[in-house]
Amino acid sequence: MGDSIHLSAADVAALAFFLVVWVLHTLASDGKLISRVSLTTAMNAQREAWMRNMAEREVRIVDTAIMNGLQQGTAFFASSSLIALGGCFALLGASDRVLQVLADLPFGAASSRETFQTKVFGLVLILAFAFFKFGWAYRLFNYCSILIGAVPIPHGEASRNPVSETAVWRATRMNVLAGKHFNSGLRAVFFSIGYLGWFVDPVVFVLSTLVLLAVLVRRQFFSAARQAVLGQPPGVGKGRSMRPDSQ
Repeated sequence: MGDSIHLSAADVAALAFFLVVWVLHTLASDGKLISRVSLTTAMNAQREAWMRNMAEREVRIVDTAIMNGLQQGTAFFASSSLIALGGCFALLGASDRVLQVLADLPFGAASSRETFQTKVFGLVLILAFAFFKFGWAYRLFNYCSILIGAVPIPHGEASRNPVSETAVWRATRMNVLAGKHFNSGLRAVFFSIGYLGWFVDPVVFVLSTLVLLAVLVRRQFFSAARQAVLGQPPGVGKGRSMRPDSQ
């Protein structure tokens, strides 16, 4: 198979390692692999709290403004993914010049034109995956806005009836799903950065993947942002300052 797609055994092994890391990190972030609460899981609980607070408000201007911000951010990343896709096709047209630059790098390994183009197509697949995730997330955020509008206006105990509870559950579920697909697209963008190491050398590819994994794991499980969401200020009870750490 390696010969048919112009990849060496080292290339195939590095690519397999990259994909395994991607899958494992996704499962861990979604709370399906380890018991430690991730930043993503903690934020999903806050999404539910947001929807329940929204259901208690008669005026929901704040909620629609938040949804508008989420949609704009998602649209930005979708557009950026398309621009990056165009850059990949530009790379295909300048393969010879890019190969010369890569060959001059200290750790660069000799690579054929076919191998380089195969790697570019892999990057295209990653960015296309990111675009479709962002596109679907944008649509789900739009649906969530409609479901927020469908939540009944609160009137005392009537705000806690089964109809209202169901409406809140629907809006919450749609919001969580939209966030999940947005995070998947953003994760693909991050991993596309690690993927760039493959253009230099399989060993560099593995190293760039490990560095990226370390950054993502820290942000998901050990960051100041996670501590803030979970209500665990760093150093409480240890005489340390309450000044938030920079991230």
